[in-house]
Amino acid sequence: MIRFLQKSGQTTKYILAALLLLICASMVITLIPGGLGSDTFSGGTGKGVIAKVNGQDISTDEVSRTAKQAADQQAAQYGEMAARIRPFLMQQATQQAVERLITRQALLDEANRIGLRANKQEVLDELQHGRYAATFFPGGNFIGEQEYKGMLQNAQLSVAEFEDSVQKDIVLTKLQALITNSASVSENEIHEQFLKQNTKVKFDYAVLKQEDLKKGLHPTDTELKAFYQSHLATYNNSIPERRKVKYAVIDSNKVEASVQVTPEDLASYYRDHREQYSLPAQVKVSHILIKTPTPGPDGKVDDKGVAEAQRRAEDILKQIKGGASFEDLAKKYSEDPGSGKQGGALGWLGKGQTVPEFDKTIFSSPKGLVPDLVRSATFGFHIIRIDDKQDAHVKPLDEVNSEIEPILKHQKAQQVAQQQAESLLKDAKTQGLDAAAAKHNVPVITSDFFGRRDMLPGLGPSPQFMESVFAAQEKSPPDLASSSQGSVVYELLATKPPATPTFDEIRTKVEDEFKTEQSRTLLTQKAQELSDRAKNTHDLKKAAKELGAAMKTSDLVPPDGQVPDVGSMSGQASVAFTMKPGEITGPISSGGDAAVLQILQNQQPTEADYSSKRDQIRDSVLQQKQQERFALFVSNLIDELTKSGKIKRNEEELKILMRSGSESGM
Repeated sequence: MIRFLQKSGQTTKYILAALLLLICASMVITLIPGGLGSDTFSGGTGKGVIAKVNGQDISTDEVSRTAKQAADQQAAQYGEMAARIRPFLMQQATQQAVERLITRQALLDEANRIGLRANKQEVLDELQHGRYAATFFPGGNFIGEQEYKGMLQNAQLSVAEFEDSVQKDIVLTKLQALITNSASVSENEIHEQFLKQNTKVKFDYAVLKQEDLKKGLHPTDTELKAFYQSHLATYNNSIPERRKVKYAVIDSNKVEASVQVTPEDLASYYRDHREQYSLPAQVKVSHILIKTPTPGPDGKVDDKGVAEAQRRAEDILKQIKGGASFEDLAKKYSEDPGSGKQGGALGWLGKGQTVPEFDKTIFSSPKGLVPDLVRSATFGFHIIRIDDKQDAHVKPLDEVNSEIEPILKHQKAQQVAQQQAESLLKDAKTQGLDAAAAKHNVPVITSDFFGRRDMLPGLGPSPQFMESVFAAQEKSPPDLASSSQGSVVYELLATKPPATPTFDEIRTKVEDEFKTEQSRTLLTQKAQELSDRAKNTHDLKKAAKELGAAMKTSDLVPPDGQVPDVGSMSGQASVAFTMKPGEITGPISSGGDAAVLQILQNQQPTEADYSSKRDQIRDSVLQQKQQERFALFVSNLIDELTKSGKIKRNEEELKILMRSGSESGM
């Protein structure tokens, strides 16, 4: 199957900033469970440095730029809501950027240590034929030195900085290949995975429900008080700190409704961001894949198998050129499981999104053509149809006005709202919040006592506001904080420290927790007793009747199936696929239920199924092995550098960046 890096939709918006994201680092970081976890700086720290890796600085500017690029991409998916949630996206993107940059630097250092390099020719090849080709070489032609430099300057990069980044990405790709290329899959592993994925079972099962057991419990006050005392450490200070404020909100949505965007504003923004509306050359393609045999353990390919694949592909091509339906033949013969079911349709593709042999053919062939047979070294023989073509172009201003206007309205509204909030705060500090709010015609709200996770009227989810309020000191002057609705001028009125509730205050909660704990224990005991009785008598139905369990029968279910009251068959219930008819399982837990299964039927897949699915399963298992191998390599590397003190993080600088980034949206 062709592994396209294809985005949905018929056209893809190529924004230079997106190309400058750390693609390799983004991939790597997802493979590290639990993040990086490194030491903080000790002693004095250089301002503007977020972290050090092997003595190399990860600068605040670099983190900020990387986070902004990521947040811009994410915000684009939310349309009109983007402006409201952007502060939250920036917080998340900033944390991720730190982890990615640390990982990237650690991997680059390791690649350098073992002698991996990328020369200038490799960088040029990547720019001309790789993921940057559509931007810098549309239609195969270089955009020109001046425009090249200009695009990079708009992204706040010099040519040297950008090409150095591309060179490093090539080195990281080489490192990943070096680590993963030795991964292999045996025939036995493929067959085991095939059986695991395609065996089906049918079973009777008896179900016990924790909720039913819980209803039968009636604890006394003595039992509940004893439970309260034994769990007192859990309840200690369980009533969180609470605070009371009065506040006035400058609602940015109301401000935005009154903001006007002129044609001059739109034209100016379009000129400054013209590259964002550039569309690359694209081809709409359909194909039929006939796979060639994969190399054997000795690295050799079965020539007879290749010849047979070519014969089949040529026969299909002949039928198509004779007038047969491409779609029907793709559904019948294509061995690309993704596109084959869709009549061969792959949709719109940009340069560099497919294997080189395929890519070269589709961009050099005219619309409507079915070229001669194409063989790719990776997959096999391809029969291709060029359905449509689109030259590289820039969307005109009229077409993107509706995209630009909300961005400008939000930017203007943010500026106006910020000015209004600062003016309100200034007056509140000298005249008091009530008088200042009346002067600015903004209502003042006085809250009840609330906790950090509560929501206040007119604010919505506002973690920044809560962080500011709960950091404030009593009798402090009014202050300014951000919320999802806009800017908030507030005054802290009173504070209640954390407290431990009395038994009477939380009797209902204690009773519920007592019943939950007792019913869970009972469920475990009864489920084990049910399994033991059923196994002793070889009769699950009889044991279920004796213990009051409900009996049910499943359908014939696959390993990725779901069964009511049992849950996912890929969890504890997966043991059923290894058992013979008549055998009885131990207790299987699923949420608040427990079940015992007796197998009725174990349906094994056929060898014909194996033949049709073997290659797909092999690719999947190999890819998983490669990912696991590289993830382990990265995890061990980061762990080693952390323990040796070669990764250090500046938590104070990160807090400052997080705060400034989320408040401004950067």
